[in-house]
Amino acid sequence: MVNQSSPVGFLLLGFSEHPRLEKILFVVVLCSYLLTLLGNTLILLLSTLDPRLHSPMYFFLSNLSFLDLCFTTTCVPQMLVNLWGPTKTISFLGCSVQLFIFMLLGTTECILLTVMAFDRYVAVCQPLHYATIIHPRLCQQLAAVAWAIGLAQSIVQIPPTLRLPFCAHRQIDDFLCEVPSLIRLSCGDTTFNEIQLAVAGVIFLLVPLSLILVSYGAIARAVLRINSAKGRRKAFGTCSSHLIVVTLFYSSVIAVYLQPKNPYAQERSKFFGLFYAVGTPTLNPLVYTLRNKEVKRAFWRLLGKDGDSVES
Repeated sequence: MVNQSSPVGFLLLGFSEHPRLEKILFVVVLCSYLLTLLGNTLILLLSTLDPRLHSPMYFFLSNLSFLDLCFTTTCVPQMLVNLWGPTKTISFLGCSVQLFIFMLLGTTECILLTVMAFDRYVAVCQPLHYATIIHPRLCQQLAAVAWAIGLAQSIVQIPPTLRLPFCAHRQIDDFLCEVPSLIRLSCGDTTFNEIQLAVAGVIFLLVPLSLILVSYGAIARAVLRINSAKGRRKAFGTCSSHLIVVTLFYSSVIAVYLQPKNPYAQERSKFFGLFYAVGTPTLNPLVYTLRNKEVKRAFWRLLGKDGDSVES
């Protein structure tokens, strides 16, 4: 067995049993990573430079874009190295850092998406009091709480995982270091770690998702009470992008962290994990830019054109 003090690293098997698939995935992951860098950097620039986007909605969106940039940069470079060449190794320190940052950012995104749902709930259901309730100081506090909860969860979850007695073969049946994969690698008793992971899944996945669904239930009732079709379309437009992002994120994360324990589920979880780590950070900026007129107008203004006239 290999303990936490050993300098020996791990072997990330990934999709090594399918070498042709690895070459295809290398191209897909590389293109997705470049799109992630471009799209999320663009949203950060627009949210910072355009005064019309200095609002709570785009403050939270810029936090999400920064998070996605960090998220993919934590795992994609190592993933590309493993997909392209025969070397599948990662050092113990590298795995530990990746595990810590991945857990921090994943938990933060769960909380941040819940905060964004609350922002949309107030915007649709309490529009006259929106500026009073969602003021800049509250936005900063909510964002800080999301990041603090992510940090706390990582500090609590990761050390017990790294202290597990790992099997001598050191083979992680995944393409990156994640808590479920390292628990499966252990040759010792993992009861405490599995309970800890299950409790974290309920607190940081199911509870936030339930709050988001409750928020959108209230939003749906409020939208249905709007008399004009134009008003309903406008209210729906303010929420649809976030709802799509929530669906993409939570469907893939739940498939990775709350899966049943069997070989078939493990194979599926690799693809869901790949989508969770690479796909969602790529699609998030596309969803917000393609479906959001304000972001598109800000983009044209950044290029020195009249965004209103271009959109019309």
